[in-house]
Amino acid sequence: MLPINKIIQRCIICSLVIIFSHTIAQAQNTQPTWWFGLSGAANINFYSGTTQRLNNSLIVPSAFHKGNGVRPYGSLLMEYRPSHLWGLMLNVGYDGRGGKFDSVVAPCNCPATLKSDLSYITVEPSLRLGVASTNLYFFAGPRIAFGLQKKFEYTQLKQQDAEGDFSEMNKTVFSGQIGVGYDFPVSAAGKSTKVTLSPFVSFHPYFGQDPRDIESWSLTTLRAGMALKFGKAPKVIETVPPITAIPVREVTFAVRAPKIVPVRRLVSETLPLRNSVFFDNGSSEIPNRYVLLSKNEATDFKETVLQKEQTANTTGRSARQLNVYHNILNIIGDRMRANPDAVITLTGASGNGPKEGKSFAENIKQYMVSAFGVDASRITTEGRTKPLIPSEQPGGNKELVLLRAGDRRVDITSASPALLMEVGGGMMKPVQILATQTDPLDSHVIFNVDGAEALLKSWTIDMTDEKGIMQHYGPYTRDQESVPGKTILGNRPDGTYKVFMTGLTKAGLNVKKESTVSLVRGDESVEKGYRYSILFDFNKSTTIASYGKFLTDVVSPLITSGSTVIVHGHTDIIGEVEYNRKLSQNRAMQTQKIIEQALSASGKSNVTFETFGFGEDESRSPFENNLPEERFYNRTVIIDIIPAK
Repeated sequence: MLPINKIIQRCIICSLVIIFSHTIAQAQNTQPTWWFGLSGAANINFYSGTTQRLNNSLIVPSAFHKGNGVRPYGSLLMEYRPSHLWGLMLNVGYDGRGGKFDSVVAPCNCPATLKSDLSYITVEPSLRLGVASTNLYFFAGPRIAFGLQKKFEYTQLKQQDAEGDFSEMNKTVFSGQIGVGYDFPVSAAGKSTKVTLSPFVSFHPYFGQDPRDIESWSLTTLRAGMALKFGKAPKVIETVPPITAIPVREVTFAVRAPKIVPVRRLVSETLPLRNSVFFDNGSSEIPNRYVLLSKNEATDFKETVLQKEQTANTTGRSARQLNVYHNILNIIGDRMRANPDAVITLTGASGNGPKEGKSFAENIKQYMVSAFGVDASRITTEGRTKPLIPSEQPGGNKELVLLRAGDRRVDITSASPALLMEVGGGMMKPVQILATQTDPLDSHVIFNVDGAEALLKSWTIDMTDEKGIMQHYGPYTRDQESVPGKTILGNRPDGTYKVFMTGLTKAGLNVKKESTVSLVRGDESVEKGYRYSILFDFNKSTTIASYGKFLTDVVSPLITSGSTVIVHGHTDIIGEVEYNRKLSQNRAMQTQKIIEQALSASGKSNVTFETFGFGEDESRSPFENNLPEERFYNRTVIIDIIPAK
């Protein structure tokens, strides 16, 4: 066992480390003068000296000398603090000083033990000294203890055990203590009722603490605990500096609107083919949302049937693209039938193990063989617990249900050129479809409030036309928002509007800006445009480099001088909203940079870019987020090309 002085030294050091680990806090200007509360602590008691006569009827054969024990301490407290630097403290409470002496051996070669159960009602007035500019304080003072319990328990081998009360006990004990504490404010700074939690440690040396007026038994105590204190601060009239109406950084406002609001646009869309089939939890069968054909139906299926113009949709995608994707097995089957040398690998993954993952792959293989007549030797199947590019990352603990649903899948890979994009990079050859867009992104009126996210709580838009009819939009919090021009015009062919932006700063000030905008509805003729998309794996933006050749060789050549290119990035709903917005913005900006470099190299100029990062904004998402394939398709950057008229 360590010597008593070493134990005391280590306990004091540990307590001081705990107290000083908190950042030094500046003392508040206005603090209560009187504090009241309670405290609780552990008394670590150390015995020394000699004890052999337990009472007038029992003298044990061998004397006891050293011992220790831990007993509880609890008190009601009061503090008087006329200033931060000094004050008075008073604690009245229960003080446990019991312990167990080290075992001894009686002359009969019999081990013997002695336990004491001592307790007192203690009164401890102290002088409190604070440390300037911190919440650290020291205290010291006398201790007056009144005896409460004085029991003992003696055991000796081969002899009947004995219990009783010590005799010749001091009814009143006068001693002293010295200690240190730290006040951690718990209540809000503006509250008049103050609450603090105060860890403390105190040392009670042996002098004056003899429990008895006979023999030489003495007692040293180290106390460590926590106090909860309450106080009422006086009201202080604060001088409020005048509020300036000019923020440190100016909020700027600008409106960008199309010269002509297009009504609809025929789009030739190059739809990327997501080369994964997702399986439902609890089943290894191909989900019925995937289009599965009989052998006769597969004979007549051609990929080109998916290319015809679909039902008109809004700015994003709709069921038409999802229908193309859900034909993925039929598209792959048709391509393999047309290219007898093409081979594929099906890699199934399941959290239940490689065996179930391979069963996913085998079911897809069986469909390709039975429906499209693909030779089984052209299809290799594998099973894994995790896909090669998993969504769930080691150590992740959020939204695991959605992530694991995305990892329960079969990935279709191939090295056969007939199945891949001509520009390489391992991308599956996309599907070409035609569709009519209504309310395309370039028909939107864009409101730019530079500095909104940094300075404003929120902002709104009010638009008034020539007749005084007002429209209200918002509230918004981001630097940029947009409203479809068609929504603003309503049934009118054109209109001129006064635009008022009203913002509320984080300091509570109003900011007002204004502008004007004129809108003209386009005619009913259908414009033509192009749309391309690139897909990303979960939480990745750097993979944009793998699309460099595709963006340079396929997308950029279709952009003519004077064209408008709208680049908009999206994410799924997994993750934090602000993180997803920045991720989508980063993807979109990298895409624009690659296209700009290609245009510059080819001598094209006067191309206007409008680039957005919409994040997980579901009002603008290409897809919903109910199915894993929808979430995978939402991890995208979409490029809309509007040729110059």
